[in-house]
This record gives sequence, C-alpha cells and structure tokens, in this order.
Amino acid sequence: MNKDSVKNKVADAFKVMKAKFGYKNHLEAPKLTKVSIAIGTGMMMKKDPKKNDFVMDRLAKITGQKGSLRPAKKSVASFKIRQGDPVGILVTLRGENMYSFLDKFFNIAIPRTKDFRGIDQKVVDSMGNATIAVKEHTIFPETNDEEYKDVFGFAVTIGTTAKNKTEALKFLKHIGVPFKKDK
Repeated sequence: MNKDSVKNKVADAFKVMKAKFGYKNHLEAPKLTKVSIAIGTGMMMKKDPKKNDFVMDRLAKITGQKGSLRPAKKSVASFKIRQGDPVGILVTLRGENMYSFLDKFFNIAIPRTKDFRGIDQKVVDSMGNATIAVKEHTIFPETNDEEYKDVFGFAVTIGTTAKNKTEALKFLKHIGVPFKKDK
C-alpha cells in the first residue's frame, strides 16, 4: 500500500485535524464508516430484464462486490410501479473494499470525467456525509465499452463520523476528495 492511499490518510487525520478542532482523543477524529453506490434503474428493468444483468455486472466490475436489488416501497400508478418491483441497485462497501474503491475513484475515475474542474463543496450535508453524482459509469477503467448506448449514472455516498459540515469538509479534503478551489 502506498503512502498516499486513502487508508493511510484516514489514519493520520487526527494529527492534521487536532490543531483546528482541538481534539484530545483519537476517537474524536472523523473516520470513514461506509461507501454506498446507488443506481436508480426505474422502468428500465421492467422493459428489458437483460439491462438489469448488464448494470449488475458493470457495478460488480467497478466495485468488486455484487449489488443488491432494491424494491419499490410503495406502488405508484402513474409510473406503473408496484410495491416490491425492483427499482434500483445498491452496493455498500466497508473495510478494504471501501479504501480500494475510494483510491480508484479519487485518483483514476474522477480525473477522467469530461471537463472536470473539481467537486462542489455542496455535496457535503450537515450530517458529515458526501454524495457525489457520477454521470457516466464509463469513467472507470474496468468498463472499457466499445458501444456507449448503455451508459448509466450513479451516486456515491461517503459516510463519515464527522459531527458537522466543516469537520467533514476538512476531513474529506485531507483524504483526497478533489473539491473545487475556493475563489
């Protein structure tokens, strides 16, 4: 594991954040709890069940873990969705899978995004979590697609133990989230 990996940066976050927030104990410093990757597929699954397998396969290649189908909680007649119909796919990463995914996401995938200038700081909520939208799954090197007709987007939610938005922003900047530069 290299010195600049996300896991090493999380480990020394206490030293960096101690001066700004006045931590006295290592347990006060924010930590990563989980990374969730969610894809809303909606009606795509009802029209063509093979698309469901395609999305599950691509997500498994990207994350290294099989996703779980998420059912609809309520029936919605205008969308022709019944309770229990699959409407999305969710993968929750913890431990080594989480750190390796974040390394790949921050250092390889996000810089490959078209016209990338940084992630807006608004993605961090008041609870200390960040949700980053990815428009195309093809930014990951595992998905070397020749045809781009089946491109889908997803949301990556990074869960932390930060108490508020300012702590979360400082922590996420430290671990390598490429935020936009302040003007």
